[in-house]
Amino acid sequence: MVYGLHETLEVHELSAFKTVCLTKSKTMQALISDPTLKAILQQDVDLSTRQLQELGTLLDQAISQEVKS
Repeated sequence: MVYGLHETLEVHELSAFKTVCLTKSKTMQALISDPTLKAILQQDVDLSTRQLQELGTLLDQAISQEVKS
């Protein structure tokens, strides 16, 4: 699949936002004593990590596409 520059930039923006969210969730886990809330934050950390890996794969594909062009 061929990605446009604007699509690549949007994926980069999403990656930056998800990284901030992941950092916040990990930081908040250390400050919270409620086990239910900690579990919710851990689920968010796990999901955000997977999503960042997927976004990273898309960015790698877009970069390799640009190099070939």
